[in-house]
Amino acid sequence: MTTRATSRFLDLRALSALEHMRFTTRRRAEGAFMGYHQSRSLGGAGEFVDFREYTGGEDLRRLDWKVLARTGKAFVRLHEEETNLACTLAIDASGSMRFGALGRRDLRESKLEYVQYLATALSHVITRSQDHVGVAVLNGSLGQWFAPAATASHVESLQEVVENVQTHPSLRMAGALRELFERSRRRGVLMLMSDFLMEDLEDVFGGLRLFRHRGWDVVVLHIVHPDEERLPDGVAYRFEGLENEGRVNCSPAEVRSLYQQRFAAHLAMVRQLSLAGGCDYRRVSTAVPYLQTLRGFLVDRAG
Repeated sequence: MTTRATSRFLDLRALSALEHMRFTTRRRAEGAFMGYHQSRSLGGAGEFVDFREYTGGEDLRRLDWKVLARTGKAFVRLHEEETNLACTLAIDASGSMRFGALGRRDLRESKLEYVQYLATALSHVITRSQDHVGVAVLNGSLGQWFAPAATASHVESLQEVVENVQTHPSLRMAGALRELFERSRRRGVLMLMSDFLMEDLEDVFGGLRLFRHRGWDVVVLHIVHPDEERLPDGVAYRFEGLENEGRVNCSPAEVRSLYQQRFAAHLAMVRQLSLAGGCDYRRVSTAVPYLQTLRGFLVDRAG
């Protein structure tokens, strides 16, 4: 559980307003039922994977007495089929996620910055309940990947990865998702945060179906900047592709109608593919404060 802010994207004072809320799964997930999640297993003596702090009322036979003697702190040994819910936060780090940034090197107000705040807050909320969280950075390939865990050092390292995400021009993500699927051992929750502006959109959702077929709960957070939905007013603009597509000089009025039709079609397609694949779809506007988005998400998941 995170107890101190180690990332500039972690606002513990703001998150204190959500102390009473928990991250829950809508589907049966691999893990022990701790009051928040449904479980596929009843426990056993599988492979050791981690420790978690002992909580009052638990069977003392589950304590690791060697760790207690060495450190003076009470920990319970967790085995593969006994661990709590595991959530992997998958972050789209393609060039288009820079949209909305104040400058080439200043990513403030970009879609990526919004995801960095949201993912960091989620990592705090998830591990506060002693559940496990991991992160995967996706562009043309699987960049950085931390398998889910719940120790304080793990969460700090994960939040550092999120804080330092760098975008790379890429119009494809399916390969990165397949690599993540092949490297992920445990079922759990996959939360993909992306604008889905890519050439291999159908293949991406083919990759998400692999997770669903294995029993994962897949959440699609479709990140949209308000200026993408409606072009700005003005006489002339230079539009520059963030995936190295080049530049176009034109008046927004000349392309507004066709652009808005195509962008609306894109939004509808992502939603349709998500729901058809059994994913939980949420469209997220960066115009909405990330804490408001997080609160609404947690309330909705709790039912």
